[in-house]
Amino acid sequence: MFALAHSRQCPTDEPPDLQRLRWQCRRGMLELDHLLERFLDLGYAQLSAAERRDFVALLGQPDPQLSDWFMGRSEPSEPQLRALVARILTVASASPRPG
Repeated sequence: MFALAHSRQCPTDEPPDLQRLRWQCRRGMLELDHLLERFLDLGYAQLSAAERRDFVALLGQPDPQLSDWFMGRSEPSEPQLRALVARILTVASASPRPG
């Protein structure tokens, strides 16, 4: 479904807000870790301020809910979160691996 990126530690040269987001991307499910961290590395910088707020809201959801959304078993009721889930999947699956 999407290419897995290797997990990495928070770079010390990252701004504190990105370090916090990277920490929040660490989930109880390895697949979610990889997907969310990959998006943070490859797609987060292109998000608008509103989309960044939506990303933070998305990270506040429980792992089983996120898993269902990203595996296509259900979808968020909020249109902006549906769009963000689709974007995360697109970026994570289409982008070449970094480095």
